[in-house]
Amino acid sequence: MEDTRVNHSYSDNDIQVLEGLEPVRKRPGMYIGTTSSRGLHHLVWEIVDNSIDEALAGFCSEIKVSILKDNIIKVVDNGRGMPTGTNTKTGLSTVETIFTVLHAGGKFGEGGYKVSGGLHGVGASVVNALSEYLEVYVHRDGHIYYQRFEDGGKPVNTLSIIGDCEDTGTTVLFKADPAIFTETTIYDFDILNQRVRELAFLNKGLKLIIADEREEKIKENIYHYEGGLREYVAYLNKNKTALHDEIIDCEETIDGISVEVAMQYNDSYQSNIYSFANNIHTIEGGMHEEGFRAALTRVINNYGRTSGALKEKDENLSGEDCREGLTAIISVKHPNPQFEGQTKTKLGNAEVRKISRTIFANALDKFLMENPDVAKIIMDKVTLASKARMAAKRAREMTRRKTALDIADLPGKLADCSSKDPSECEIYIVEGDSAGGSAKSGRDRRTQAILPLRGKILNVEKARLERILSNAEIRSMITAFGTGIGEEFSLDKLRYHKIVIMTDADVDGGHIRILMLTFLYRYLRPLIEEGYVYAAQPPLYLLRHGKEDHYLYSDYELEKLREELGKDAKYNIQRYKGLGEMNPEQLWDTTMNPEHRILNRINVDDAMEADLLFDMLMGEKVEPRRDFIRENAKYVENLDI
Repeated sequence: MEDTRVNHSYSDNDIQVLEGLEPVRKRPGMYIGTTSSRGLHHLVWEIVDNSIDEALAGFCSEIKVSILKDNIIKVVDNGRGMPTGTNTKTGLSTVETIFTVLHAGGKFGEGGYKVSGGLHGVGASVVNALSEYLEVYVHRDGHIYYQRFEDGGKPVNTLSIIGDCEDTGTTVLFKADPAIFTETTIYDFDILNQRVRELAFLNKGLKLIIADEREEKIKENIYHYEGGLREYVAYLNKNKTALHDEIIDCEETIDGISVEVAMQYNDSYQSNIYSFANNIHTIEGGMHEEGFRAALTRVINNYGRTSGALKEKDENLSGEDCREGLTAIISVKHPNPQFEGQTKTKLGNAEVRKISRTIFANALDKFLMENPDVAKIIMDKVTLASKARMAAKRAREMTRRKTALDIADLPGKLADCSSKDPSECEIYIVEGDSAGGSAKSGRDRRTQAILPLRGKILNVEKARLERILSNAEIRSMITAFGTGIGEEFSLDKLRYHKIVIMTDADVDGGHIRILMLTFLYRYLRPLIEEGYVYAAQPPLYLLRHGKEDHYLYSDYELEKLREELGKDAKYNIQRYKGLGEMNPEQLWDTTMNPEHRILNRINVDDAMEADLLFDMLMGEKVEPRRDFIRENAKYVENLDI
């Protein structure tokens, strides 16, 4: 056992007290989660949240977020402006208190804000602590007040009047400290843009502007939605075919808790339900989403019985049936939200379940009664989904692998590995028997399984589960993984903790990969979310120089090596069109050997954007796909023509 004893005294002076903002700089991860790119972007939201709180309180109608040169962030709002007097508890100005004292804000008592978007009331001070410098300008009471902080939140001056004004509002400028954010201090415009657009949808009537001023040509987007969630649903359904024009929505407040819902059915077979609490995306759902789901299933079943769409002998529709093809947004504003779950994005307030259930059930029931034509369309959709579910249930039986040790039901083409420990097992999904043969011969038989696929799998974006399960290649994958699918899915039964998609480095290989990812994302999404899915990166070139073989993965690597070897060097170059061109040793060395291979983990940072992308690339509508190709064709490299 390791000796953990310390050979010095333990006295009163050994107890450290971290003062002011020191704890934030010491342990930034505790406050913003991570100091990676995600944490960097989180700083922006902490400042924007303060402006959003002003909007929720009814005092702010416009917020502008700008990325200035040198990756400085500027957030401007037209709210009341931060209070500029002296705070009685700290003896400092209120502005300095907000930016230098942890847990100081208008979000804890009854006075400041009824509803707040910030999670901890630590936003402004944390941003200040993690910044190289921060400046705040307050327009209030006819004056412009200014204060600057440097080196992790130390005041350079006291709050002072630097001019006069007629407007009100707060402006904050800050530059993230590269000593803290060692990975990157460069902001991604697309990440900021997505969230700004989301906030505009969630706060109807509020104008949000995002600008990128780092290049000569300024990029600026303005988002302003009077329709709020109705427009959000329309935006999410833009690449789908809606089954009814009307977007069903409601908004009501009970006991100070506001619930807003909007929903619309489309002709797809997936459901997309997104929930928010105080503008925070509750990725793991929570009580507001549970209330919505329960109300949806109950009301549709009740309507089915009373309207005669469901006969006496028919069993009740499941929640899954009622949600097929549904796009819905649930947004709750709560004075005291309690978050739980793995990522602290699950709403835990028990009272919200009943409130959201009651508000939405009443609204949906009323809508169905008043709109019988739309109600019939919905009932046709969900009853058809129910029949398909029954058929899929029968098809699912054929994919069941009882245990990791169960060999009898394994697909014939699968070359399994001998280890039964999922944490060290990998399965390579390989395109074609030729590559499959090389992979089987070259692999590590103990930990690497090989499943060759014949041709392209079904595009699941355009098919129901029963048809999907009739596809032999998909059935083979589900059986091999061992998790089951649909209602029976269980991550605990996963047989391999690395699922590696290994396709040729050409157009067909790229297409097979996107078909695979579409299937995994739509029907086995936890595999991606938990980080079990990878894409192998085979080499594009083999350059043989004398007795040395160089495997190269891009045109850039090839050109660089050519330069290093010089003009007079003699070498042969082979361009790999497919994995089948490699012998087993080459395939092992380049693509399967854990010591040398390049595996790209597939992750989904933004489920909403992923959904829109899959819709566009793989859905029924051709026009969005054509527009995408036109816009992005100029960026294509290594095109096989």
